[in-house]
Amino acid sequence: MAPPFKLLSSAVVLFSALFANAAIVSQTWTAAAKVIAPDGFQRTAALINGQYPGPLLKANKGDTVFVNLVNNLNDPTIRKSTSIHWHGIFQPRNAFNDGPSFVTQCPIAPNHTYTYQLVLGQQAGTFWYHSHLSTQYVDGIRGPLVIYDPNDPQKHLYDVDNENTIITLTDWYHPTALISTNQFINEGASEPVPDSGLINSAGRYSGGPAVTRTRINVSRGLKYRFRIISVSAEGTFDFAIDNHRMTIIEADGISTVPYTVDSVMVIPGQRYSVVVNANQTIGNYWIRATQTIRGATTQPSNPNFNGTDVYAVLHYAGADNNEPTTPQPVTLPPGGVAFQEFQMSPLIDPGAPRGSSPPDKVFNFTFSPGPNSPNAAVWIINGIQYQSPTTPTLLNILANKNATFGPNEQTFVLPYNATVEVSFIGGAGHAFHLHGHTFDVIQSASGGPPNYINPPRRDVVASGSAPNGNPVRFRFLTNNPGPWFVHCHIDWHLEAGLAAVFAEDPAGIRSGPQSVQPNPAWEQLCNIYNSLPASDQ
Repeated sequence: MAPPFKLLSSAVVLFSALFANAAIVSQTWTAAAKVIAPDGFQRTAALINGQYPGPLLKANKGDTVFVNLVNNLNDPTIRKSTSIHWHGIFQPRNAFNDGPSFVTQCPIAPNHTYTYQLVLGQQAGTFWYHSHLSTQYVDGIRGPLVIYDPNDPQKHLYDVDNENTIITLTDWYHPTALISTNQFINEGASEPVPDSGLINSAGRYSGGPAVTRTRINVSRGLKYRFRIISVSAEGTFDFAIDNHRMTIIEADGISTVPYTVDSVMVIPGQRYSVVVNANQTIGNYWIRATQTIRGATTQPSNPNFNGTDVYAVLHYAGADNNEPTTPQPVTLPPGGVAFQEFQMSPLIDPGAPRGSSPPDKVFNFTFSPGPNSPNAAVWIINGIQYQSPTTPTLLNILANKNATFGPNEQTFVLPYNATVEVSFIGGAGHAFHLHGHTFDVIQSASGGPPNYINPPRRDVVASGSAPNGNPVRFRFLTNNPGPWFVHCHIDWHLEAGLAAVFAEDPAGIRSGPQSVQPNPAWEQLCNIYNSLPASDQ
């Protein structure tokens, strides 16, 4: 196979030329099945390069990244085809590499390869990647992606920021995703509940072995930028470090005005950078990541799950190697400051598109469980369950000047340079993600009045009504032609249909200065995938 740089599209050439100091980062990844036991229970997982979490993908602002994915998934207990989404990366002129199966590509067949191209442009911050085919990322294809900014405007706030300060939070399941998905979607079983929570590569489940907890090493007197990444499929984590405050300086790839808290709630798909001053007495301190499923730390359907037993150890150089002797904290101590999303604001260029003026397009998405058939789980938006088309949305748009979409594709055509306002109406407990953009949260579920001046900016938001009864609302500007998925990041809900697609400027996708021009390898994906037997898809 030709090396990845031979597959450069015209879009990549154009964007690389815009950044004189840009480098090319090239990696080869192999997806394959492997038996692992991060919480002490052995199960077959789908892994990148045989590790969990997956390998760190790191680059600098302005770089172009190539990931040559070799698909060696051949175990019948897990999904064999795959695709990778680069969560939070805008992918300008590059939507064909965004990754969601049947929105921007056909899946990569087993025993085949595909090279993803990521044009990073001016983005920097904390991101992640995961499989975006059905519920496959539950099986282990998920990991960190960090874009470093050598000229970070907040670099003076910390001393250490490297691969050892990345913290991933995982809800971990013992059954494979194929089993859990079939039981939930087709057999009327209750929504799957994880067996444990992992901090980086280790966790424990009720009744299981005392797996050695993850240790995060620090030296007294230094300030650390911890990059907290929820790679969760459902669990929400309340993250805190015993006796240490945290100053949030980034959320979902957006630098924020420093905001100091004692704990931060992280829902599926969200990321935070927090600065922690290692200024306490040399010793060991608990890192707590209390996990909740549907608001509770226990679930009767899975006695293995204990959301109060998700810990790691903050270890000071010079301390012994034992776990902390202080009680394990479960909640904030009296007087502790809990995170409230509406208190955040962007450090650079704050303000919602068009301010408080009326938007160009308004979408009120009312979501709920659907009218289930006897043995099927269904989630709907405005009465419609999203169902993936057989031809990817992007291919449909590129091939048809007047592309049409089936009713269950839940696809909304948007004009270029329009201000779009979206409301999610249906209650708390969901994590909504928009591909291809960040958005300004003008009404947060955490409270506060509507804010058009300096609202939080991010790419995953919690649903629910604020105390004043208003639903969560956000705004974004349609300046990035492509078909962009918007969906619940609780993966079971996405599989059950809680999703829609914004087809942004279809004419601009096909031609013009921001057009999307897939490479020949992408054009072959559907032919290869469609020729597979169902067992290999």
